[in-house]
Amino acid sequence: MRIGITYDLKAKEPAQLGLPDDFQEEFDSPVTIEAIASVLRELGHEVTKLGNGRGLLKQLLANPPELVFNFAEGQGIGRSREARVPAVLEMLDIPYTGSDPLTLAVTLDKDCAKRLVSSRGVKVPAGVVLSPEEVVVENGSIRPSLFPAIVKPAWEGSSKGIRQHCLVDEPHQLGPIAQEMLEAYRQPILIEQFIEGDELTIGIIGNERPRVLGIMRVLPVQPTKRFVYSLEVKRDYLREVRYECPARLSSKDYQAVEQAALTAFAAFGCRDVARIDFRLRDGVPYFLEVNPLPGLNPESSDLVIMAKLAGWTYFQLITAILDAALARHSSTGTWKTTAL
Repeated sequence: MRIGITYDLKAKEPAQLGLPDDFQEEFDSPVTIEAIASVLRELGHEVTKLGNGRGLLKQLLANPPELVFNFAEGQGIGRSREARVPAVLEMLDIPYTGSDPLTLAVTLDKDCAKRLVSSRGVKVPAGVVLSPEEVVVENGSIRPSLFPAIVKPAWEGSSKGIRQHCLVDEPHQLGPIAQEMLEAYRQPILIEQFIEGDELTIGIIGNERPRVLGIMRVLPVQPTKRFVYSLEVKRDYLREVRYECPARLSSKDYQAVEQAALTAFAAFGCRDVARIDFRLRDGVPYFLEVNPLPGLNPESSDLVIMAKLAGWTYFQLITAILDAALARHSSTGTWKTTAL
């Protein structure tokens, strides 16, 4: 089978472009792209590296692949940037791995994601979104009961913008941080109640009967009650945290987290694979966010670390994602080749 891979590469240093140093945090390195390509080749497929943008469009029109393995994040700051590649693929009737445009758009918008999953009975932290105009005039009026709070860009992933200093205890501390974030990321700002408890991430693979790959707890090497899995921590994960999978939880808590994750997966319409983050407090899982395009770096991505701790090889993980997509396209009748 001819499989194309869509992705966004890290390019120039963001500082050279006058952008925040985490502007390309979601983008991938050639190492990750080649790791995925190697698995696909080992499975017997012909692989084309398509990238994204205008070059991708030209290749799709000139010589469309039979399937696309998609993990393109999209350029810019728009909340629908992750949806662009799947939308183009659907327009051209090219099957692809992963979730559809609507899922990728709604999950990137943290507030929309929280509203949707809350409607299915999953607990979410209290929070409020400030538009750029409101950041200037209203940040001092946020109700005190919301604090301590985490300040986040509303339309980002990979912990972009979430630093240690984004945990604030009092309303008067909010103004400078929110203003700085607004200037850097040029989008609404989410102020979200900080949930003290276990930091958990859950991997899910499949479709009609999705399975939980693992529940992984992220623990700081230096124990602290107010642990934030921030960008600084993620960049220095080998020294800052340890990972526990399966998470050592009571059977009741484990089941509650697993059910909440599967409910969220279904609520968002996720397909093939996703990684969902929660905080567990007093037996209640609080949804933080979902990543339907989880990182696949063979060494450092949370989903890959989780898979390894659960006894999966990288080869098995990529194969499982591909198999889920192939089965889905076959069952829905969208597959037009005898390659299966």
